[in-house]
Amino acid sequence: MHNPTPDDPLTATSVAAAAQERFADGANFVAGRLAKGTSGRTHAVVDPATGEEAYTYELAGADDVDAAVAAARAAFPGWSGATPGERSDAMHRFARVLAERAEELARLESLQCGKPIRLSREFDVPGTVDNTAFFAGAARHLQGQSAGEYSGDHTSYVRREAIGVVGSIAPWNYPLQMAAWKVLPAIAAGNTIVLKPAELTPFTSLLFAQAATEAGIPDGVVNVVSGAGRDAGERLVGHPGVAMTSFTGSTGVGKRVAEIATATVKRLHLELGGKAPFVVFDDADLEAAVHGAVAGALINTGQDCTAATRAYVQRPLYDAFVSGVADLMRTVRLGDPFDPDTDLGPLITHAQRDRVAGFVDRARDYARVVTGGRAPQGELARGAYYEPTLIADAAQDSEVVQSEIFGPVLVVLPFDSDEEGIRLANDTPYGLAASAWSRDVFRANRATREIKAGCVWINDHIPILSEMPHGGYKASGFGKDMSAYSFEEYTQVKHVMFDNTAVARKDWHRTIFGDRPQP
Repeated sequence: MHNPTPDDPLTATSVAAAAQERFADGANFVAGRLAKGTSGRTHAVVDPATGEEAYTYELAGADDVDAAVAAARAAFPGWSGATPGERSDAMHRFARVLAERAEELARLESLQCGKPIRLSREFDVPGTVDNTAFFAGAARHLQGQSAGEYSGDHTSYVRREAIGVVGSIAPWNYPLQMAAWKVLPAIAAGNTIVLKPAELTPFTSLLFAQAATEAGIPDGVVNVVSGAGRDAGERLVGHPGVAMTSFTGSTGVGKRVAEIATATVKRLHLELGGKAPFVVFDDADLEAAVHGAVAGALINTGQDCTAATRAYVQRPLYDAFVSGVADLMRTVRLGDPFDPDTDLGPLITHAQRDRVAGFVDRARDYARVVTGGRAPQGELARGAYYEPTLIADAAQDSEVVQSEIFGPVLVVLPFDSDEEGIRLANDTPYGLAASAWSRDVFRANRATREIKAGCVWINDHIPILSEMPHGGYKASGFGKDMSAYSFEEYTQVKHVMFDNTAVARKDWHRTIFGDRPQP
């Protein structure tokens, strides 16, 4: 089918028509081809900017998961037996195909998620292509400990080996990037995979898998099943043919995933919720902090586990920060995701918008809504839009400070001493990401040491890199996505030991049977 360019007509209607054509054969991708689900139930992908159905498909059920796992198991011996160079070459081709499909990926991502096309084109898609290129190179560097004679009588070394079939579940907020984060380290290490995207957002996961096949990655290495969590998801996590589960999503669902996975003693990787603090010390560059807070809070309409959600501002800067953030938030342009001038798109569903609104409405009883705090009227009212919202003067133990809202909402609180600021930053169950803002290197370094989070930015918030790990502390889960550290999740470490003595009757045998020779 036609591969669109940025110069082609761009409307929700045209993108939906293209999606219907591309995925006419179904929303599962098993053994190198699309297939329809067999659960007997259907699901509609809804454009959150309009509330209109864009595509309806048959949901995957248990039988579809079984077929995908069987395909992955069949592909595993050949793929895991390929040389690192062969896997690397295939993944370099994969990166090139994704780059060629960049515009189609961006359009589909914006349609199913409501992301502004500017974000999809300049963040989601380039980041995914870069991640693919990184793991293409990393596939050649699965390293273990150097060989050595640690006992004197033996030579030991460490092998890294593929685990087997990985069953991964990805969320709806970054469908393409999360598919990449799950698939790439797994297959670079020689595993095969069955990915279940959120049923709300299957498009780019399917196109990602098709691109892998187009690049020459063997059928069955990358499989996708689009189904509901209680059916396809739970079957995948509990499947006896799956050796490892990787899940990104809420902490509550992560607990259920862990419960099912541990029943079959699977390896488990969880990237869960977040409530990222944004700590502004009194020597910070105020303008930089204000702009960083608005960008960090509103990226992806706040539907980001690392989004800035709790700003702690040292008292001398507090009032100016609140005023500056409110003023800047009021300039943010809500609109059609396919309009290049749009800054902020809708939330993923009307239900999610109502959930966000509920947090803000309840906060009016104990805090001050400085700006925003409502759904827009007029043409945007039919979509799942919500205005950028700033809340001030909430208590540390209040719901809006402690709970993950997952919307365009920033809460700001004052603090006095550095000790208090860091203590407040750590005072939630989560520990995925954080930032600290200061011109003082000693202050900044203290923040990086004492804030308990998997990533701490200094004088910025949000940027991620393929070369650096992503993962959390505490209720934000365990394990790492991206970077070479992710291979710790997707490989088995095997100790190999060779005898160097050629002696049949070894001295240590005498601890088990027989007598040692007398001198």
